Amino acid sequence: MYSSKPAGWPGLALIIATSLTAGCASMSKDECLAVDWRTIGYEDGVEGRSGDHIAEHRKACAKYGVRADLDQYQQGRNQGLREFCQPTNGYRIGVRGGSYYGVCPVELERPFLAAYDSGHQLYVLTARVSNTAAELSSKRRELAGVEHGILENSVQAVASNNAPDDRAHSVLDVAQLAERAAQLKIEIRQLSETSVRYQQELDAYRASHPPMS
Repeated sequence: MYSSKPAGWPGLALIIATSLTAGCASMSKDECLAVDWRTIGYEDGVEGRSGDHIAEHRKACAKYGVRADLDQYQQGRNQGLREFCQPTNGYRIGVRGGSYYGVCPVELERPFLAAYDSGHQLYVLTARVSNTAAELSSKRRELAGVEHGILENSVQAVASNNAPDDRAHSVLDVAQLAERAAQLKIEIRQLSETSVRYQQELDAYRASHPPMS
């Protein structure tokens, strides 16, 4: 993996930790005066940002009379992209559901995209399982509420101290709730079957595509 850095540069974690404010569009006067444009370019490259991101830095510093050094910025960004555009990073971005903005050099893009697509597919399959489970849980909660409503209205329908119209309304409510309960049971059965299928597809994908580290 390509990982060399310009001589004398701190580690990547330190660069990111110390450059977060310098990488913002709201750079202060002191930050603009002291900024290392190569470091800023490197940070943008490592983050996979578009080359147009320099416009935000230029705008932030222009009001302080500081001009961006485009050559130094681009040198740093090109080096940062060499680190960003590694397959393992592409996989990590894909599996988190992140986006890729076409910034990688031609010679690095194909393996990066292959790994990104693999990770993104895992993200899609995992999200599908999670979303189905959440929907299934929601339907089951609704069914429990409907069944509780059926019970309460059934009691009211036969209560001798209720007026005839009230009992009639309760009978109607029971019929409507029973219809909804029947529909929910169908939906729950279908979702349960779908959930099992989605989980099987996710398990099969994981078995055939070991995670990249």
